Amino acid sequence: MNGRSRAVDKVLAIPGVDAIAKSAIDALRAKLDALSKANRGYPAPSPVGGIGMFIGSPVSFGTFLILLFVPLVAALTPAAAHAPSSADFAGLIDIGGGRKMYLECRGAGSPTVVLVAGLKASAEDWSIAGKSAPAVFPEVAKFTRVCAYDRPGTPVGEKPSRSDPVEQPTTARDAVADLHALLSAAGEAGPYVLVGHSYGGLVVRLYASTYPEGVSGLVLVDALTDGLRDAETPEQWAIQRKLMEGEIGESLVQYPDLERNDPDRSFDQIRAAPKLRPIPLIVLSADRPWGPQIPSMIASGALPADIPPDFGSITDAAQKQAQEKLAKLVPDAKHITNTNSGHEIHKEQPQLVIDSICNVIDAVRGRRRHD
Repeated sequence: MNGRSRAVDKVLAIPGVDAIAKSAIDALRAKLDALSKANRGYPAPSPVGGIGMFIGSPVSFGTFLILLFVPLVAALTPAAAHAPSSADFAGLIDIGGGRKMYLECRGAGSPTVVLVAGLKASAEDWSIAGKSAPAVFPEVAKFTRVCAYDRPGTPVGEKPSRSDPVEQPTTARDAVADLHALLSAAGEAGPYVLVGHSYGGLVVRLYASTYPEGVSGLVLVDALTDGLRDAETPEQWAIQRKLMEGEIGESLVQYPDLERNDPDRSFDQIRAAPKLRPIPLIVLSADRPWGPQIPSMIASGALPADIPPDFGSITDAAQKQAQEKLAKLVPDAKHITNTNSGHEIHKEQPQLVIDSICNVIDAVRGRRRHD
């Protein structure tokens, strides 16, 4: 084996160089070996420009190898590996600043779908479905590339988040900055179709406003919105905030890094952001009323005793107004209200979410054909 092949073998031995990359490097090595035999005993030409300018002497060829393989090694060495956008991947990505975040991507095709879970929910939230129904993540992976991730402080079962912790509470702007850094570092190409549930819906809206060229479509799954605050009195909103936070004192003792959000600051951030540009948008809203459940939840201790018994009905009315406003964010948005579901539509009616994602993807691909 000559020196050129040995140099390539060193690259092949790097942990994390996947089968696709190895196949490409093997092909390159064969070409280099053939070139070496063809040039054996003869001085190589030295054209102006092009790869050929580095072929001629062992020193110049070494320079060629450095220029060729250093970028490749940088791209493929994980420590927070960069996920190849054409291969399945699950692991940590270095997003800079000494932090790593967990990302999972599967499937192939464009546009890439990015699933953003609700508060305290990890990537696993999109792989759960009731009644033996197909879960969103694996089903979407059958027709395009799909990614899900863990925000800091989102537990995975009884285990802490796979992403590095940050100071809590955070805001939607923090979540947008993290998501943008994560997708960029992972090499996942946009523009994306973003799918957000609950608090994740607020995050994807702000992302689409902040990076308009990076988003081609949205699916909002019973999304949290600033319209909820607008639809309530200050006194009602104070109660609502208390319910949104939940009784987390004991949880914080066990897991101090648990995700918390400042909804008022997040709402103010989305109010200050540019308006959404016209893109395909589907809004899915829960249609199972919360009102009738409140008295029994208070009686059982699931909710504090000082919550007004009629507060569920107040919330239902406010949420209805808020969801209707979401559906008016862009022209021709589709609002699906007959969901036969509570808040977690992606788990109770996953096929409805899968179909909505598919419809948005079809609309995005149709736009591309006409551009």
